[in-house]
Amino acid sequence: MRQGRCPPGLAKKGNGCLPPGQAKRWAMGQPLPVDIALYPIPRELRTRLGTPPAGYKFVRVASDILLIAVGTSMVVDAIEDLGGL
Repeated sequence: MRQGRCPPGLAKKGNGCLPPGQAKRWAMGQPLPVDIALYPIPRELRTRLGTPPAGYKFVRVASDILLIAVGTSMVVDAIEDLGGL
């Protein structure tokens, strides 16, 4: 959700409008939790990121872009807090 649509208490946290306990539920070198919400990556950003290496894919979690292994969902790289997503 964009900042203008978040409840006031969540908007000022700058965490992609996630409620407490949902923000930053991933860790480098660990698989993503199965219940974590993934969102589409904007087309322009996908173009700028390029094609991920074979066996990996880009996913968006809140305002973070993660590179994860396809079979295990292991987080191998991240661009954190892109704010305006």
